[in-house]
Amino acid sequence: MSATDGVVRIALLGCGTVGSQVVRLLQEHGEDWAARSGARLELVGIAVRDVSAPRAPWVPRDLLTDDAEGLVDRADVIIELVGGIEPARSLVLRALRSGRSVVTGNKALLARHGPELHAAVEQGDADLYYEAAVAGAIPVVYGLRESLAGDNVLAVVGIVNGTTNYILDEMSTRGLDFADALAQAQELGYAEADPSADVDGHDAAAKAAILASLAFHTRVGIGDVPVTGIRHITAEDIAAAQAGGHVMKLLAVARRTDAGVAVRVHPALVPETHPLAAVRGAFNGVVVEAEAAGRLMFYGQGAGGTPTASAVLSDVVAAAGHAMRGGHAPRESAYAQLPLLGPDATPARTQVQLRLADRPGSLAAVAGIYGEEGVSIESVHQQRSDDGQARVTITSHAATEASLTRTVERLVAESRVQEIISVTQVEGSE
Repeated sequence: MSATDGVVRIALLGCGTVGSQVVRLLQEHGEDWAARSGARLELVGIAVRDVSAPRAPWVPRDLLTDDAEGLVDRADVIIELVGGIEPARSLVLRALRSGRSVVTGNKALLARHGPELHAAVEQGDADLYYEAAVAGAIPVVYGLRESLAGDNVLAVVGIVNGTTNYILDEMSTRGLDFADALAQAQELGYAEADPSADVDGHDAAAKAAILASLAFHTRVGIGDVPVTGIRHITAEDIAAAQAGGHVMKLLAVARRTDAGVAVRVHPALVPETHPLAAVRGAFNGVVVEAEAAGRLMFYGQGAGGTPTASAVLSDVVAAAGHAMRGGHAPRESAYAQLPLLGPDATPARTQVQLRLADRPGSLAAVAGIYGEEGVSIESVHQQRSDDGQARVTITSHAATEASLTRTVERLVAESRVQEIISVTQVEGSE
């Protein structure tokens, strides 16, 4: 839908933490956005569930409405910040199919219903923008969708959830256990009362699906992303990581191989020399490896009202510019249709910590299991104790996930192995 009178009418769906900051920034910098887009941006309504609920003082009460569908029908550009699947899905589809461009920060909606949304884009000849859906203010969506359109992306590895990064950072720097670090994150507002989406990795999985789809021109949904969260991480795991020169991070990993695309979310050991090791607190960082450009890193605030509103408004300015002057945002690029790899073909590295009977032949038996499963060992570190056991840390070279899983299963069954203490992915060393 194009604007014909020099005005682009904006509808805002949702007025929570991010939405209220969008309103404030529109009020404070509207002249700048108009100069950049070539159109005056007019906020014509704000759809909310309860028009009588308390709002930030700068939110105009006369713009509040509970008629979201009616608001969509009288706007040119829709900002969807409702979150979740419904009613967000129905409202976004209504807008796109009628030719109204949509700006959204809804990673769950994109990861679960991406194909349906992109089909609606084509049907309505509209645009879909979603910079705010991944990593807040960090322009990684733009980077993959546009800046790297002339390159071949090989891998995307990132810290895309600030809550889990804060928790792991507190465990690393202050020696807190998981429960105490989580409670602190909740006190500070980084974690919700129900932190499952964050600490169980589902938020990061939705973002990983979006990043992989963009990077490899292949449709990846959230159901295609195996996930391991951080609830099981202990203070001892953190200490062992530090002793080995690593930092523990929850990573979204998307990698292209000759066989296809592997996408995963899991806690991983990152070498202290790796750029992601320096991402502290609730910040996000994404490293992109491209064939021609080499390694690129995106770093910044991955959440919060004002940073995320910045990403929303960058899309609004682009959408308004297209509404005034014509043209479109990039359409979905899924031409590659690369296969998504299962465990038998997904490359991985692990660090296994175990307690081993400290007697002749024990370590050789363990090494034999690795060799029989076709897994090469990079390093072995052994600490003797006075109880007839040794604590052994074994780091592998790259192998398939399936062979590494079989290795651990056989270690569990080996009589000389007293206990498997932990099994952790390793990223960034090879």
